[in-house]
Amino acid sequence: MAQRIESSADVVEFLLEQHNRIRQLFAETAAAAPEDREEKFVELRRLLAVHETAEEEIVHPRARRVIDHGKEIVDARLEEENKAKHALAELESIDVSSPEFTVKLAKLRDAVLNHAGNEESEEFQQLRVKLDQSDLERMRRIVEFAEKTAPTRPHPGVESAAANMLVGPFASMLDRARDAISKP
Repeated sequence: MAQRIESSADVVEFLLEQHNRIRQLFAETAAAAPEDREEKFVELRRLLAVHETAEEEIVHPRARRVIDHGKEIVDARLEEENKAKHALAELESIDVSSPEFTVKLAKLRDAVLNHAGNEESEEFQQLRVKLDQSDLERMRRIVEFAEKTAPTRPHPGVESAAANMLVGPFASMLDRARDAISKP
């Protein structure tokens, strides 16, 4: 199970903490012994899935409305998220001890960390400027709630708030059942 990040901070700080945990999990997954790599990868996959779902449902729609050039910035982030979901889904089907897994994990890491940097510099900074502290704190609570019910596996093509609301509950139920059956 993914490590839960407890924080009383606002949504930006909460997401930045998750970005740091994602960076750490990429490093831990890559460095893990083959017999431990699957467990680290499952934790990474789960955190990426719930994190992106919450951003797609809560953060991106708000950013689209309130930040300068919000539509363009969010559309670019959604495109990056879709590509990452495809890569993550592909990684799920590869043996974690194979050289192919290591190569594709490194490519995914580079793409995800680039994406996180783009969010941090283009989206999160502007949210801090455009929204007051109470809005940012309220958004954190909503993001945490969204993550509790989010799918735990990648679902490429489901990057909008509407698509997540439509497909998300069913996908989440199936993912959580698969997780329970296939715990590493």
